[in-house]
Amino acid sequence: MRLGDVVRDTGRGKVGEVMGFIGPYVQVRPVGGGIEWDARPELLRPVSAAEALSANVSVANARSRGERL
Repeated sequence: MRLGDVVRDTGRGKVGEVMGFIGPYVQVRPVGGGIEWDARPELLRPVSAAEALSANVSVANARSRGERL
């Protein structure tokens, strides 16, 4: 796992981008921005290209509707 990878946190059921590593945790931020959370590395899995695209499209759609992320 590297900085910038898009992953699914199976413990939270959320998709996010790897932002850093602190102690035993991986810092993950929602795709498109937002508040980071600490995740246990064993609960993270890489997402497929289709899942990453879907997350980015969701962010773009929300922005086009004027929603704050």
